[in-house]
Amino acid sequence: MTSPLAVPAARPADEHPRVCVLGDLILDHYVSGTTRRISQEAPVLVLEQEHEEYRPGGAASVAHLLRGLGAQVQLIGVTGQDAEREVLLGLLRRDHVNCTAVVADPERPTTIKHRYLGLAAGRHRQQILRVDRESTQGLSAQVQEHLAALLETALESCQVLLISDYAKGVCTPGLLRHAIQAARRAGVPVVVDPARVTDYRPYAGATLITPNRTEAGMASAQRIDSPQQAITAARVLAAQHRFHAVLVTLDAQGMVLVEQGRGKHYPTQAREVYDVTGAGDMVLAAVGACLGRGMSLPEAVPVANAAAGLEVQHLGVAQVTWEEVQQALGQRGGTLSAEQKHLELEQAARLAAQLRSQGKRIVFTNGCFDLLHAGHVTYLAEAKAQGDVLFVGLNSDESIRALKGPSRPVQKLPSRLAVLSALEMVDYVVVFQELTPVKLIEAIRPHVLVKGGDYRGREEEITGRELLARWGGRLHLATFVPGVSTTKITETIREVAA
Repeated sequence: MTSPLAVPAARPADEHPRVCVLGDLILDHYVSGTTRRISQEAPVLVLEQEHEEYRPGGAASVAHLLRGLGAQVQLIGVTGQDAEREVLLGLLRRDHVNCTAVVADPERPTTIKHRYLGLAAGRHRQQILRVDRESTQGLSAQVQEHLAALLETALESCQVLLISDYAKGVCTPGLLRHAIQAARRAGVPVVVDPARVTDYRPYAGATLITPNRTEAGMASAQRIDSPQQAITAARVLAAQHRFHAVLVTLDAQGMVLVEQGRGKHYPTQAREVYDVTGAGDMVLAAVGACLGRGMSLPEAVPVANAAAGLEVQHLGVAQVTWEEVQQALGQRGGTLSAEQKHLELEQAARLAAQLRSQGKRIVFTNGCFDLLHAGHVTYLAEAKAQGDVLFVGLNSDESIRALKGPSRPVQKLPSRLAVLSALEMVDYVVVFQELTPVKLIEAIRPHVLVKGGDYRGREEEITGRELLARWGGRLHLATFVPGVSTTKITETIREVAA
């Protein structure tokens, strides 16, 4: 039996690892609107409500994020016997999270956080108020025993145990000790995202603990202003509490991992931060998914770093896929398949942001690419030569019909997408439904926008040209190859057929 104090060095890769999550379940409620005035009743903002949304939080958020990363999830925790429980379970079941071990305790409420978000002057929404309803009292002995029994059963089939402690009463010292000891007996590694407490003794013996800078400083009584100071604090914690490893997250400075005394700093890439909510949950989920896939801790940390970077670019907690993380890391070797090259708009925007943060020069062009010919190939090769990564916007069948008439396209979208994606110079393809690619250009924000040489002298007609000034991009007109076009090819075919 493998001890969870040492992460298995080699295990068969599992694309859908079985992960058990134990911890405090939270329901996040977002109310958003616009703030235009101050109340006449008191000196407070008036929020004109426009939208509300419920999302899983706490350990439920970790389960939600794990599903995005492709894991199978068994969730263990406690809610109240109330309407909020049903809302939370509905969200989790929609994600296909196993909730059979989520216990209803009529003596406590389901923890809910109401966040009120205001938009002013067209800027990003910002939190203006948070209202919490919760109980932080420890679980009763009866409920603890019930959870412990459920956990024992879950450990029989899971590959990793994650503990998400938000200090809401579920992760009592007794239950934590039982969980870690049971996992050790089962040979299952335990990863803990600790509460903001100074005493880590209840987590003693865990495989890995993932405090942030503030939490690690509090628990180790160390000042942490630099990665080296974080390594020192991590060594203190590991020695005091028999952790196999400690991972300290350092926001803009990345992360440090101390494993069996050896410390390493993992810098992060600079990126636009929209909302740090859920970043810690994503680190826990990503590490769990990696360990379940048979990866070592040094292999898992860069994945968690990249996943957290993608997460903070979104409002609230948002799922990130395993494929998106791998794209952000640039670890896909060899030629991508057509399916891998095909991105949705939101995926393309995220990937482009990551590439920019890595100093990559992004090129964008677009077209119908109906019957691919020599002119297209020459054009795309010249486009790729303008930078490091070429994104191609591909018109949908509907938009082509609207532009060119009912007889077009000659080739339907799946064929056009497959042929275009097979070209080595094309890195990614994004299909758009609109008549122009302006939404795509705004989302990707290319350094270079490439259009055909036939636009020379009428550049003002080029869609997106005026957007380039916003981010310092430039327009490149490719060499025009005369005598070849889809229209001429189809005309020739008709003549031969006649």
